[in-house]
Amino acid sequence: MTERIAILISGRGTNMEAIFDRIASGDLDASVAFVASDSPAAAGLNKASSRGIPAHVLPYDRGKAEGERDLLSLCRENAVTWIVLAGFMRILSPDFVSRFLHRIVNIHPALLPAFRGAHAIEDAWKAGVRLTGVTVHLVDSGTDTGPILAQRAVPVHDDDTPETLEERIHGTEHDLYWNTLRGLFSGGLKPLSR
Repeated sequence: MTERIAILISGRGTNMEAIFDRIASGDLDASVAFVASDSPAAAGLNKASSRGIPAHVLPYDRGKAEGERDLLSLCRENAVTWIVLAGFMRILSPDFVSRFLHRIVNIHPALLPAFRGAHAIEDAWKAGVRLTGVTVHLVDSGTDTGPILAQRAVPVHDDDTPETLEERIHGTEHDLYWNTLRGLFSGGLKPLSR
């Protein structure tokens, strides 16, 4: 069965585009029901629209409850089976998560449980670690605490800058995310941790 996914973004939507490309190539058996953002300025909304994918702005400017109410309605109207967070910078409420328990996936630019939160790359850089990476996990009611599905390490090189490190992490995200989604949607991938 082809999974119907909603992709949530807050910015450029580079992970979203990588997923679009893998769906278009047939590597990932899914269809994108819609893309939604908490920000009307998110560049990814135009990228989705240019591919003929419905793009919505969630009314987070009227509060989290309003934003999530609209999101829930969109998911129901479009028979969404999975929610894919691709740079969505809002924390979903426990009530919303409970409605899609083990059906919301997130990608995080660090090797969880290290460097949770919105500034993971910057935090890893400031901590001086020699190894960081990317984690794909299911979303629970905590912040970056859900069951881990996949991780890939990214070494920090001596000549790195925060920008070059971020670029390599994003490249790793673009490959790891779709591969993990493919395993998850096929039923062959189980969480590494709980």
